[in-house]
Amino acid sequence: MTSSNDASARAAGPYRAQGSLKGRTILMSGGSRGIGLAIALRAARDGANIVLMAKTGEPHPKLEGTVHTAAAQLEAAGGQALALVGDVRNDGDVAAAVAAAVERFGGIDAVVNNASAIDLSGTDDVDMKRYDLMQDINVRGTFLLSKLALPALRESGRGHILTLSPPLNLDPKWAGMHLAYTMAKYGMSLTTLGLAEELKDDGVLVNSLWPCTLIDTAAIRNMPGGDRMVQAARGPEIMADAAHAILSGGMAGGGALSGNFYTDEQVLRAAGVTDFSPYSLGAPEDQLVPDIFL
Repeated sequence: MTSSNDASARAAGPYRAQGSLKGRTILMSGGSRGIGLAIALRAARDGANIVLMAKTGEPHPKLEGTVHTAAAQLEAAGGQALALVGDVRNDGDVAAAVAAAVERFGGIDAVVNNASAIDLSGTDDVDMKRYDLMQDINVRGTFLLSKLALPALRESGRGHILTLSPPLNLDPKWAGMHLAYTMAKYGMSLTTLGLAEELKDDGVLVNSLWPCTLIDTAAIRNMPGGDRMVQAARGPEIMADAAHAILSGGMAGGGALSGNFYTDEQVLRAAGVTDFSPYSLGAPEDQLVPDIFL
């Protein structure tokens, strides 16, 4: 799942990068904590430029980290960072983020659609404000950020849009379990499917990435029983390594480079990882909780 809490500082995992993001400019929605921050930190260690647009400009009473503390971590890790307080639901904020990235770093090489809202309520129980929030952040936000960044991505010559969303699995059980959330996440995935086709002659790659197991995130910890659930989860570093492999070209030679719905394990196996246990929070591999939609 893609909402997330702060990235943990674990030892280097089993992934050995074949490419680098040095000098590349990444524009990310969200990213002040969790999976997004872990992805940004991995890129920063290469010397990437990272533009973070997130709503958390001031400390949150329940969640650690702000866009400013995240930027400080990125610079300490070796990257260049630009912290922008903004809402992916706001057209002006997104346009300003794109313009600021181009002005500060001269262009945009990758967009990471990380911002996401989650509510697993059934149809009877879901509040329509939460429904609208998920549609606005997950679907509209992903579409808007991707859309407004397209001119810069085309100019890059190696542009990439990476969205944290699941494969389009039309098994009815996923819609039946949490229809509102499923619609919102699949809307993100449809953006990947459509843009990959639309941009296939423009030199811009478009892919999605999703975890095979539950990931330790604030969204999970804040659910009833969440502290117990994350004991059978992996840390966000597995998604960071997988995103790095995709964005740095580590999937080259593995089939089509655009329009894929990758899982973290699929990407890292292709990059040579055979032991995933270092990513676990301690539970044996056969006791990890599978993520939804797979």
